[in-house]
Amino acid sequence: MINNAWPLRPLGELFDIGAGKTMSAAAREGSEKTPFLRTSNVLWDEIDLNTVDEMAIPAHELQDKLLRPGDLLVCEGGEIGRAAIWSGQIEIMSFQNHLHRLRSLVDDVDPRFYVYFLQSAFTQLGIFEGAGNKTTIPNLSRNRLAALDVPYPDLAEQNDIVRALACVRQAMTLHDRSANLAQELKRAAMQALFARGLRGQAQKETEFGLVPETWEDTPLDGCATVQTGVAKGRKFSTAEMVDVPYLRVANVQDGHLDLAKMKEIRIRKSEIERYRLQPGDVVLTEGGDFDKLGRGFIWRGELDLCVHQNHVFAVRPHRDRLLPEFFAYLAQSAYGKAYFLKVAHKTTNLACINSTKLKAFPVPVPPTLDEQGEIVAVLDAIDRKIDLHRRKRAVLDELFKALLHKLMTGKISVANLNLSALVASKPVAAVAA
Repeated sequence: MINNAWPLRPLGELFDIGAGKTMSAAAREGSEKTPFLRTSNVLWDEIDLNTVDEMAIPAHELQDKLLRPGDLLVCEGGEIGRAAIWSGQIEIMSFQNHLHRLRSLVDDVDPRFYVYFLQSAFTQLGIFEGAGNKTTIPNLSRNRLAALDVPYPDLAEQNDIVRALACVRQAMTLHDRSANLAQELKRAAMQALFARGLRGQAQKETEFGLVPETWEDTPLDGCATVQTGVAKGRKFSTAEMVDVPYLRVANVQDGHLDLAKMKEIRIRKSEIERYRLQPGDVVLTEGGDFDKLGRGFIWRGELDLCVHQNHVFAVRPHRDRLLPEFFAYLAQSAYGKAYFLKVAHKTTNLACINSTKLKAFPVPVPPTLDEQGEIVAVLDAIDRKIDLHRRKRAVLDELFKALLHKLMTGKISVANLNLSALVASKPVAAVAA
């Protein structure tokens, strides 16, 4: 399945494969600690440095356990074979024993080419399916990794393939960054709009943050209907029941719905209308991680018939008093998050709210629907920008996968590619509102 014009060589002939340091109680408690990478830090063609652990490594071992820019890291366990290049983002960095460090033995290899080849081999071609040891946790030993036969095209072709695939990856990263910056802009805009409004008016202090003085605090059940969802597992006679799609917590994200994995639930025919979602309903999650509590989205009628489970609330605003979009953004804002965290039942790392607490949500309501609509228009414009970047990123992801497969199998030649259209401008900068 690999391009048959390429010769093959064992990976161990092209790279020296080094072992990482095993974490131990002594390493955990010792002084003079060194940062190190885990398998969770190594993604496909990306090093995630958001969380970096440390351990003490004896001086006589340290030099052999340090990474150099250009080292290829390959995961032994987890998603075996996952690989990325260390670029020296942090001057001193080591690696744990569940990672293999590959360092070039010959001059005519581009390590990043082998990142892309391993990604195709393990995620698309299935040619190394037997490479993981079949233990409780599948793993890729050093000997098995060294024995893998990998393609060995000339260096110029390796470089060309890397440039082509990296071009797509760069465009993907650009849209990720642009979406993140737009998300930051949205958070700043919500903070300002719900604290100061659009009229430059005086503010008043509430338990959950500043709001405009003329906005009236109203319990949610005074300006909306709060509907709890249908519980799973109830048993009735078959004649009474029907299977219908239902919205779960996993489907509800802040600002968008993920309907890729919709499931069905058995419900009485007579209860369908009670639990049926209607266009304009604001769906809110009952619980989850602290930072995800109260995830909200407006149901637009994406499906003709859909109900919601008991861990998802459906809030139906009284449209003569409260716009659904205004409340949805309020729930996502710092004000909404502060209320949810205040009233939620909390465990170590999870929190949940009940319908009584949700109905008591003190909604700061602007005096006119026009003012609500103007605030919604500002935030909608930012959401459209976020959605645009997410959709473009998804298209590029599919392009990358197709290109990766066709280049590694020889179905297309890198010489025939023109990816100049992917060279994009800098991401939009987030500005404080």
